[in-house]
Amino acid sequence: MFTGIVEEVGKIGDLQIGAEQATMRVEAHTVLDGVIAGDSINVDGVCLTVVSLDERSFLFGLAPETLRRTAFGGRSVGAAVNLERAARVGDRLGGHYVQGHIDGVARIVERTIDGDSLVLWFEPPEALLPYIVEKGFVALDGISLTVAKQAGERFSVVLVAYTQGNVALAGKNADEPVNIEVDVIAKYVENLLQSRLQQGADKS
Repeated sequence: MFTGIVEEVGKIGDLQIGAEQATMRVEAHTVLDGVIAGDSINVDGVCLTVVSLDERSFLFGLAPETLRRTAFGGRSVGAAVNLERAARVGDRLGGHYVQGHIDGVARIVERTIDGDSLVLWFEPPEALLPYIVEKGFVALDGISLTVAKQAGERFSVVLVAYTQGNVALAGKNADEPVNIEVDVIAKYVENLLQSRLQQGADKS
C-alpha cells in the first residue's frame, strides 16, 4: 500500500516493449535506499515489483495487463516518473490509501494558473465518473490529490507551489495521458450495495 506522497521524481532510463515481454528501467536516488529485489515501488501510480537494481536504477517487468491499463505504453526513455516506496506500519498517512492498481487513463484537457497554484482539468474514462466527487480523493500518476471541482465529464485538481516543484505531473501539457486510481473505499461500498440489492431481488 502507498500514501500518494511522492518521494522522488525519477527518470525512465530504458523501456523495452516486445510481443512477449516488456521491461522498464527507472533511474532514481532517494527511493533506492533500503530497497531489495521483490519490493514494491509506486511508479507513476502503478505498483511494480523490483526485479533487480543497482546503485542508480531499478528494473521492473511490465505485464500485458499493466500496459493495457496504464499510460506506460506511450512513455519514452527520459520521461519523468513519480516514485514512492511502500508504506510501513506506523508511518504517517499524509495522503490517502493508494493501492497502485490503476483503474484507467485520464487526459489533461486544460491548464490554468490561479495565483501561485496550477489548476489541471482532466477527462477520465466515463466508467470512473461515479467515483469522482468534489473534495474526494483521487490518485493521478500516483499523487494523492483532492478533487477541487467536478463539471460534467471533467474534474479539476489544484497543485500548490510546493507540489509543482516535487512531482512530474506539473510538467505535463494538455492531451497528455495520466494514470488514474479512484478511491478504493468507494468501489467497495458500491460492490457491497450491489450485492445487497441483488440478494433482495433474489428473495422477492
